[in-house]
Amino acid sequence: MAEAMISGVLRNKVVAAGDITVSDVAEARRRHLDATYGVAVQADNFVAAKGADVVVLAVKPQNAIEVLSGLRGAVAGQQTVLSIMAGVTIKSIVRELGHDAVVRAMPNAPGQIGAGMTVWTATPAVDAAYRALAGNVLGALGKQVAVPEERYLDAATALNGSGPAYVFLFIEALIEAGVYIGLSRDLARTLVVQTVQGSATMVEATGLHPAVLRDMVASPAGTTVEALLVLEREGFKDAVIEAAIAAFQKSKFLGDDPKK
Repeated sequence: MAEAMISGVLRNKVVAAGDITVSDVAEARRRHLDATYGVAVQADNFVAAKGADVVVLAVKPQNAIEVLSGLRGAVAGQQTVLSIMAGVTIKSIVRELGHDAVVRAMPNAPGQIGAGMTVWTATPAVDAAYRALAGNVLGALGKQVAVPEERYLDAATALNGSGPAYVFLFIEALIEAGVYIGLSRDLARTLVVQTVQGSATMVEATGLHPAVLRDMVASPAGTTVEALLVLEREGFKDAVIEAAIAAFQKSKFLGDDPKK
């Protein structure tokens, strides 16, 4: 995801390559980022963060305490810390860094191809200029929405954060159904992927409620109604809702302690 951010901000001309310093523990990754994007690379987080306008934290949440404690003293004043660490709260970041200008964001996997959805929030210490910069950086991953309170990020985790996995599972199942009823796997994949893309685009373009669009497809006594009856009988809608609630609750649990 960090590489996707680098690629996105350079592609959208948010910043120049010479304005970016990347720190990574793996030498091979540093060489790759240097060669591919022309950014400066560092093995030391503290050195990389010192003096930066925005310090992006794109590490696994289980490494949060180690990374944050190692950065204490590297950020000060108007420097803004932008975290995409899942489940690591603003309170934890502020406490470990001793710095209160923090943006916390929840991007998702399609951000890796510039088609993501990111939800973010900022502390009062982040001024308007840095909020705008954070929005531009996160917008390089796709669409971005700022919310007024951190509590919205747990809900966002359940929808845009984990949501692509639900969609991928649905796509997988529909492709398998196509193969079962006689289509080649390649043809089934082509039909399903475009159907899902087109359906999502139609929801966005028309602004209509999904239920209205569903009824437009479901002719009386037709094939779609027959299929929808099976999905309702098997609890498809309820299962999706329950899955999102489970992800929401897990996100809240992880946020209680960044070491979990």
